[in-house]
Amino acid sequence: MKKIEAFIRPEKLEEIKDVLKALNLNGMSIVQVMGCGNQSGWKEIVRGSEVDINFLPKIKIELVVQDNQLEDVIKNICEKAKTGDVGDGKIFISDISDAIRIRTGERGIDAIK
Repeated sequence: MKKIEAFIRPEKLEEIKDVLKALNLNGMSIVQVMGCGNQSGWKEIVRGSEVDINFLPKIKIELVVQDNQLEDVIKNICEKAKTGDVGDGKIFISDISDAIRIRTGERGIDAIK
C-alpha cells in the first residue's frame, strides 16, 4: 500500500475529487493548509511597512491506495492539478506497512477498500 500526499491549488480540488471518485477510491482526507515553495507570495503594506506574504493557501489531499493503483492515481492528479504555472503543487508518496479498519478489525488492503 502507498500513501499519497498531494498539495494542490484550492481551485483544483473539485476536479481532483471528481477524478478520484471516478477511480473508485473511497477514502481520502482533505485539509486546508498554508505553505511556501517556489511560488513566492506577494507584498502588502501593513501599518505603513512593506510585508512579504510568503505562505499561500493550498489544499492537502491524503489517501492510501493499493500498489497497483498508484501510477493511475498520480497521473490523474497531475493532469487535473497542472496549470503550467509555478505553484501547481507537489505529490509525496510513502510506503504503508499496514492499515486497520477499527469498526471491523479488517487489515491491509481489506481495510482501505
